[in-house]
Amino acid sequence: MPQAQLYFLSNEYYQDFPDDGLMKNKDTIDGVPHSRPCFFAFRDARVSGIYWIVPISSKYEKYKRIEQFKIKKYGRCNTIHRQPIRIDGRVAADVEKNARNVLALAKRGAKVIFPDVFKIFRDLEKQLQ
Repeated sequence: MPQAQLYFLSNEYYQDFPDDGLMKNKDTIDGVPHSRPCFFAFRDARVSGIYWIVPISSKYEKYKRIEQFKIKKYGRCNTIHRQPIRIDGRVAADVEKNARNVLALAKRGAKVIFPDVFKIFRDLEKQLQ
């Protein structure tokens, strides 16, 4: 497993290690499962085949409030670290280039994107006017 990357746990992990303390694999909202949690992984210092995981969240404001509460109560908080996740510029450029190529293919009629992204785009454009 490469270092300093983000990961999603498989369904099998949750089956093999059932624990109510684990972040839910997929939250259910209105009966629909979604939002699989994302984790930062790092290797154990002694057992190289074991990785520790740290949950990553996009709910910045939620965790900011929790962090502030802990600092007020305990004088510090080392269980929450708020920091933007940065993607290496080369990786970002490659992903964007490929996405633009896929959009160009879709504009020419190729069925390479499942949702009707151009309808969504037009609707968003109307909302901005």
